[in-house]
Amino acid sequence: MNEQRIALIGCGTVGQGLLEILQQKKQTLSRHHGYHFKLVAISDFKLGSIYHPEGLNIDRVLHAIQSNHTLDTLADQHSIVGFNAIQTITETNANVICEATYTDIKTGGAAFDHHRTAFLHGKHVVTTNKGPIVVAWPELSQLAIKHGCFWGIEGTVISGTPVIKTIQAQLKGTEIKSISGIFNGTTNYMLSEMTNGTSYENALQKAQSLGYAEADPTADVEGFDVLAKVAILANVIFNTNLEVDQIPCQGITKLTGQDIIKAKEQGKVWKLIGQLSQSDEGIKGEVKTVCLEKDDPLASISGATNALMLDTDLLGKVTISGPGAGKKETGFALLSDLLALNELQQLHTKEQTDADKVSANGKSLSH
Repeated sequence: MNEQRIALIGCGTVGQGLLEILQQKKQTLSRHHGYHFKLVAISDFKLGSIYHPEGLNIDRVLHAIQSNHTLDTLADQHSIVGFNAIQTITETNANVICEATYTDIKTGGAAFDHHRTAFLHGKHVVTTNKGPIVVAWPELSQLAIKHGCFWGIEGTVISGTPVIKTIQAQLKGTEIKSISGIFNGTTNYMLSEMTNGTSYENALQKAQSLGYAEADPTADVEGFDVLAKVAILANVIFNTNLEVDQIPCQGITKLTGQDIIKAKEQGKVWKLIGQLSQSDEGIKGEVKTVCLEKDDPLASISGATNALMLDTDLLGKVTISGPGAGKKETGFALLSDLLALNELQQLHTKEQTDADKVSANGKSLSH
């Protein structure tokens, strides 16, 4: 039986979302997908760390977190506490690392070391962290291949909405000429509110009160979050090494109330758009506010919803839309990658079993 032994690096909102889903759906995942797992380790900057080779009780973990307790309060005689993230990756029996730490798109941050270390030790990685993909996609993807590791990155673009898997699996055979989309739920919510007459300041306050925007909303309102996602799509879908410094980026802070009113009077709507296009000079990317006609497929995307529009040679324009943020939604992105890995592991096991049967039959015939 294939069993994933999971180490969770970063147990904030996203990590907790994954744990809640795994606990709620454990029986269903086993029965319908043949998915078996143990949560063997957690390492978190604030909560501390714990490792139990036979598996942690997820109910107890969640209860401790919700009670504002650190993870070492769960320790028993078989547990080890105090490992840092690198030790959790290298010194535990985990074979899958779920990486959900803070994103740094300039250097990759600690997440770069987490990914690199995991691959060097032959451990699979699923992640929602944009930093390592933006900064070091060629290096890390080759390292994963070299060491036979799976790298699941679905949650780095539109949360749990399957964008990367859809393009790579369901749109095989088509040529994608361009990609454009609404990749940030915070700013899309704010622009929707502003179109309805709310001021920028009040729209931001509403977004923060609903949990869409952080206390420091810079990454959202200045377009940096969209910038990272455009770079990821350039690297992963177009197989190019487009760096963030090569992508012009402008957020929504320069839009005025008058701009919003004028667009509405003209039957148009402002959106923060990330886009990629092919040209004779290669792949070009851009992040900017665009005043869209009402019949544009992206114009009707309101609130915190995200959407991506692909211009293809065989299907024309294809639009994928869904939630771009949220505890459950982003936790599901990690789950979808864990299940994709499980399918590959099941296939490998079947192929090995079939090969063993053929070998056994050959030996029998030779006698």
